Amino acid sequence: MEHLVRVYNEKDRLTLEWLRRHVGDAAIAKAVEQCAGSGKPYLSAVCRRLGVRVPESSVTRQTSSPIAERSLAAIRGILATRSGSAKLVSACQGTFS
Repeated sequence: MEHLVRVYNEKDRLTLEWLRRHVGDAAIAKAVEQCAGSGKPYLSAVCRRLGVRVPESSVTRQTSSPIAERSLAAIRGILATRSGSAKLVSACQGTFS
């Protein structure tokens, strides 16, 4: 279906997957045909045509990635070094975990 609509990032891919599960490929193709313009329509335009609103929770990552965990660890280390207090980092770890 990516050949019919504009898909720029992971959120767009997840949105398209959600649409395919909830309205089906035939409905998406029909909505694409109804969208004005010569190029591929944006997913938001297709959703408006279909009269659906994608739940935010269905297109957001539910688990943290290893890259995000390493980044948070690096930030905590920088904060500990700059503040000279490991207590601040310990207090923040519970917030971000």
